[in-house]
Amino acid sequence: MGSVRAIQVERDLSPEPGKRRPSGLGTVTAVFLLASPLLLLSFLFGDRALASLAADYPVWQRLTAQGSGNASASRNAEGSGAHDRLLGGLLSPDFDAASCLSRYEASKRWKPSPFPASPYLIQKLRQYEANHRRCGPGTASYRAAMAQLMSGRNGDGAAGCKYVVWLPLQGLGNRMLSVVSTFLYALLTGRVLLVHETPEMEALFCEPFPGASWVLPPDFPYTDGFSAYTKESYVNMLENGIVRYDDAGGDAGALPAYVYFHLEQISLRLQNHTFCEEDHRVLDRFNWMVLRSDSYFAVALFLMPAYGGELGRMFPAKGSVFHLLGRYLLHPGNGAWGIVERFYDGYLAGADELLGIQVRIAPFIPMTFEAMYEQITRCAREHELLPQVMTGTTGEPSSAKVKKKKAVLVVSLKPEYYERLHSVYYTNATATGEVVAVFQPSHDQDQHTEALAHNERALAEIFLLSYSDRMLTSGFSTFGYVAHALAGIRPWLLMLPDRNTMRAQVACVRPASVEPCLHSPPSLVCRAQQDLDPVAHVPFLRRCEDVDVGFKLVD
Repeated sequence: MGSVRAIQVERDLSPEPGKRRPSGLGTVTAVFLLASPLLLLSFLFGDRALASLAADYPVWQRLTAQGSGNASASRNAEGSGAHDRLLGGLLSPDFDAASCLSRYEASKRWKPSPFPASPYLIQKLRQYEANHRRCGPGTASYRAAMAQLMSGRNGDGAAGCKYVVWLPLQGLGNRMLSVVSTFLYALLTGRVLLVHETPEMEALFCEPFPGASWVLPPDFPYTDGFSAYTKESYVNMLENGIVRYDDAGGDAGALPAYVYFHLEQISLRLQNHTFCEEDHRVLDRFNWMVLRSDSYFAVALFLMPAYGGELGRMFPAKGSVFHLLGRYLLHPGNGAWGIVERFYDGYLAGADELLGIQVRIAPFIPMTFEAMYEQITRCAREHELLPQVMTGTTGEPSSAKVKKKKAVLVVSLKPEYYERLHSVYYTNATATGEVVAVFQPSHDQDQHTEALAHNERALAEIFLLSYSDRMLTSGFSTFGYVAHALAGIRPWLLMLPDRNTMRAQVACVRPASVEPCLHSPPSLVCRAQQDLDPVAHVPFLRRCEDVDVGFKLVD
């Protein structure tokens, strides 16, 4: 690759005129352009970038032509329209595709799912959609329920509609895990999910339910000031005698207007009385629930025998929960999706193999760049994720030696990991003759969950990672969990280092399933389960590879 210059282009990744545009995406650096006609490059990047590429075009053209019958042809064939746009019946066909471009387009780039949706799950989703249309914002049922809420009392539930209001907490990965968990809870309890869409999340995701909105109307009065100490929280109500286990047959209308359910992980432990059956019998009596969480608490729902039958029928493969519900529920809005399409089609689509590398330093163990980079390369070497280079060589491999083109997508807040990998594969030939191109869409340096443009870039990068053939992700990272669960692949998971040596004895491990980890399992102080260790008694539950106290679902 010695004759192929690195091309640095700064391009506008904004949506169409009149749409929201992310600001400050910054520079997208391409080591080697894998696929795109020159005319398209001229349109996207302008004359200067085209002129810069022209001198190298013969090499680019030759390498693109080689292997035209290999896996890249298979990858590009996914975009021909012969794809499962409804994901095996998971998605409803009752949408205007232009209103959400990602809904039916995402499947063109994903590999076929290893987990087909069960007929019962599909049935439950269609039933939920019908209930949401009947009870959602703007309906007579919603207005009646709001009137009862504003009366200060729980109401008699005559409208037959019950709600769970989701409030955002922490970064994008945590929010995606918790909103999927909340939706599963809604499926199990017959509630309608309403999402508090704060400014930094405005139109970040498409509406997931046909004919109705999931956005909480702005006049809803209870969205701020909640914490574990809020007097309306369920645990505080229980401790103060406002609700009791033994009054299940009492007057539901005498209950407070709503209950707040606090599911924030504090020191990796959820509050007591959050996933006991007797507690949920009380919670079910409230028509309105306000829920705030930063956890993948879907795992804890499987610990409750009352939900076991429904969960078993919906998910015969227990390790498929987030994979299926995430693909159903979470569709990037057109702004974020535009970033995905332009970057994927411009840089990644022509590769025979796409390796995703996601790097996130755990805030409680601040590793140096050198220590983390060594761990990444050690994992890649031990498991043959990246080809070895022939240091000291110049020029490019002969055509006869070129076997395939590998794209490496680096997703990190920092640019250093990309820059080091780029330098290695730009200046050295590979021992196998593979052409390796390294890309990084953005590097914001710090997390800015409060900024919409940052969240659009983060969401785009989660989806770009989810199109990987293989993936290397950081332990403890909810961002990484979401990406590999959407992809339906088990990544190589970078282990947290020893606090004393700041080095991981084992660089990476392969997790038991594609499911995310629940970092903060409930303490299970239920009266009948004082000493129960769920992992010892539940066959589809394991401890997390990267968090010793955590739980995860396995097949």
